[in-house]
Amino acid sequence: MSASPLLAATEPGHSLRIGDVARLVGTTPRTIRYYEEIGLLPEASARPSGRHRLYTHAEVERLREVMRLKHLLGVSLEELKTLLSAEEARAEVRAQLRRADVPPGRRHELLNEALGHIERQLALVRHRAAELSRLEQELSETRRRVRRRLREEGSEQDTPLQGASR
Repeated sequence: MSASPLLAATEPGHSLRIGDVARLVGTTPRTIRYYEEIGLLPEASARPSGRHRLYTHAEVERLREVMRLKHLLGVSLEELKTLLSAEEARAEVRAQLRRADVPPGRRHELLNEALGHIERQLALVRHRAAELSRLEQELSETRRRVRRRLREEGSEQDTPLQGASR
């Protein structure tokens, strides 16, 4: 019995069509095309007319990461694009730093460049965290007011009204 095409494509060396990718990551083909259009995912490569675009393992993983960050951070697509472009730039810096022939001065420049990218990412995450913190404070205050009202209502119900029978 052979493995499902969806499971096989989660491994390097296999590829999937857009509908399969959409089902695998829990989105729609339209969303995937839109993400390609705005630059969150690489554009569909040139292909002969009538042929389906095939997605590699790396592209499926990239889409998973895009979806995870979008859900986790609740950021706009533009903020997500900024976050991901900084991550790609950091990956390029890491690749350069792994080379043995990088002079010490260039290593220092690359590390400073990586630091700048990390700072951009942290600023975005901290902004989102501050917004969530404000929402949490608002909800906590509302909960306190509602609990206070419940206590007040409860004490009013416990107090016998003059001339009223229970």
